[in-house]
Amino acid sequence: MSGFVEKPEPLQVPGLVHLHTGKVRELYRNEAGDLVMVASDRISAYDWVLPTEIPDKGRVLTQLSLWWFEQLADLVPNHVLSSELPPGAPADWEGRALVCKSLRMVPVECVARGYLTGSGLAEYDESRTVCGLALPEGLVDGSELPAPIFTPATKAEVGEHDENVSYEEVARQVGPDTAARLRQATLAVYSRARDVARERGIVLADTKFEFGFDGDDLVLADEVLTPDSSRFWPADRWQPGRAQPSYDKQFVRDWLTSAESGWDRRSEQPPPPLPQQVVDATRAKYVEAYELLTGQAWS
Repeated sequence: MSGFVEKPEPLQVPGLVHLHTGKVRELYRNEAGDLVMVASDRISAYDWVLPTEIPDKGRVLTQLSLWWFEQLADLVPNHVLSSELPPGAPADWEGRALVCKSLRMVPVECVARGYLTGSGLAEYDESRTVCGLALPEGLVDGSELPAPIFTPATKAEVGEHDENVSYEEVARQVGPDTAARLRQATLAVYSRARDVARERGIVLADTKFEFGFDGDDLVLADEVLTPDSSRFWPADRWQPGRAQPSYDKQFVRDWLTSAESGWDRRSEQPPPPLPQQVVDATRAKYVEAYELLTGQAWS
């Protein structure tokens, strides 16, 4: 059992039709047939969308995605049509709403890994592979891989786990040509972003992308290279052989699994509200990631 602790009632906006409530985003369609994607301040952990929000989180995700889309524009087109507030939208959507092309989405999470951690580490420890790709002996938590690898996953519903799959399974699902294009685009975007982040003192350990088709063009969609979709580590504290400090929701995960929270993640009980100090520390990490990557002060 998992999902939303308290599923929000979507806001009804004149001229927009509500389509979907995700973990973080609300999705609408406008009268022109374009999508309007609104990033909330919701946060999820251990497959639960928590009852406590992180102030400014949705705006950080949106503005950081826009910045990255600009950095990557010569590599792959993206789905953003406008970042202006749609007519009739509430003022609170300012900075968190994007008008986007409606694409034929590819049902694959396109994951690139340059470092070994998370579910990749768990598989490596068992079989010396990640998504069926053989890796050398002697790697540990946080090790840099010999070269970045494409480790796709199936997209899960809210409350379910994405499931790592092999490249061959992706080719079977979407066709060999599309699979090859996904792998090439994913690794090209990851490599560019890894180099940009490295110049700013950040290790981009891994990240996930979503792609769709606009006609025959493969287009980068959803959010991109945010603390929600990526593992960012401070480069000056990177030390293989242990869990790395990170710019993401680690404060939330750590508190939920601590004795203080009183929550057992193996139970079917929803997690409790977050204390203010965890909210403040998590917001600070998201803002710090934005400022380090973009070189711009958050306001």
